[in-house]
Amino acid sequence: MSETSPSSLFDPPFVVDEPERHALPYVFNTGHSGAVYPPSFVAASRLDAVTLRRSEDAFVDRLFAPVVGLGAPLMRACFPRAYLDVNREPYELDPRMFDGRLPPFANIRSMRVAGGLGTVPRVVADGQEIYRGRLPVEEAVARIEGLYKPYHAVLRGLVARTARAFGHAVLIDCHSMPSTSLGREEGARTDIVLGDRFGTSCAPELTDCVEGALRAEGFRVVRNRPYAGGFVTEHYGEPSLGRHTLQIEINRGLYMDERSLTPKPAFDGLSARLHAAVGRVAAESLDLAPRRIAAE
Repeated sequence: MSETSPSSLFDPPFVVDEPERHALPYVFNTGHSGAVYPPSFVAASRLDAVTLRRSEDAFVDRLFAPVVGLGAPLMRACFPRAYLDVNREPYELDPRMFDGRLPPFANIRSMRVAGGLGTVPRVVADGQEIYRGRLPVEEAVARIEGLYKPYHAVLRGLVARTARAFGHAVLIDCHSMPSTSLGREEGARTDIVLGDRFGTSCAPELTDCVEGALRAEGFRVVRNRPYAGGFVTEHYGEPSLGRHTLQIEINRGLYMDERSLTPKPAFDGLSARLHAAVGRVAAESLDLAPRRIAAE
């Protein structure tokens, strides 16, 4: 692949869309919606450009763009998930992919690595191998140091800034799911999956409120199955400290043609319904402040 540093392949690597005034204690994140595919990456792949996009949460950043007008920042990746996955541990890597020795602290045995979906993925979402051959281990390190770590530094900063301003912070991690990831019967009755790590990443009243707001907009909602939340949900959600994280997975069949990867006519209406649901949640007076444990 290119000797150019990974961060220079994307101009910029990620963006924070800031509201005119940060009026809500919310931060929205779309770490899998990046759609910039560097020529050197495409050339190193055995897949065509459309197949590479199978891992992408296509257009999710556009679906949630209206939240900025409500007063919440939206962070979005420009690099694609097939290139680097920020919803993984920083060094969750498959040694079979690389020439050279991985750092000793790399996690090479996780379920996600076994499935080919580590920090630098081996396969796209439908299981097809991405690369023609092995990558230099330096390439993985460069992507993690040059893109992954700066991305999370900014995201952590947004959450910390929000907590300072409001006394608590809510991070909404936004994703989309292939309709085929759900069983036929299950998919027919599921529009959105909310993931709160089975009640550990955010206050239950927040999950209840979001589910109620989505149902009020006509969405069919389930919790934690098959998606309970990934690295971001697990590591940013600290309810006892007043930092809450909730993952949202939207059925792609609602808003896009999954074969051609093009938005459906219903796209704008769906975005408007999500906007309305966020507005409903924002209007609620939820007690999400840090929980103080009484002394014995």
